[in-house]
Amino acid sequence: MTQSPEGKLGLEDKLAIHELLARSAYGLDVRDTDMLAASFAENARFSMRIAGGDLVGPFVDRSGIMELMTGSMAEQTDQRRHLVTNIYFDGDNDGNPVVVSNLTLMATENGEIQLISAGVYRDTVAKVDGNWEILDRYLELDKAY
Repeated sequence: MTQSPEGKLGLEDKLAIHELLARSAYGLDVRDTDMLAASFAENARFSMRIAGGDLVGPFVDRSGIMELMTGSMAEQTDQRRHLVTNIYFDGDNDGNPVVVSNLTLMATENGEIQLISAGVYRDTVAKVDGNWEILDRYLELDKAY
């Protein structure tokens, strides 16, 4: 990872991580499973909590995460839009940057746009073979989707 003299991420890495989060959301929205899968490290983990309920997951490895994602996509009849905003860097996890961001989930169906849910991502990201990937993702959703 590229770091400034103060030990913080450089602008190039921060921009690349912002793009990583955008690509993971866009891949899910347009159902581009290759783009979505490439956003996660091979040994990634994903877990979530919905409306303060029990922990769901963890889903382990890229293949386990993609089973969850493709299963969810198969059930959806609407067009989803995952808006990732308010991205900031919040320290590190075993030397890998931790990135916090807001999720706003909207859906369009039959010409109507609805707010489905909102939440917060807490991602640990890692640079693998020159590319940033999500190593660990935790999602806290405000309500069920």
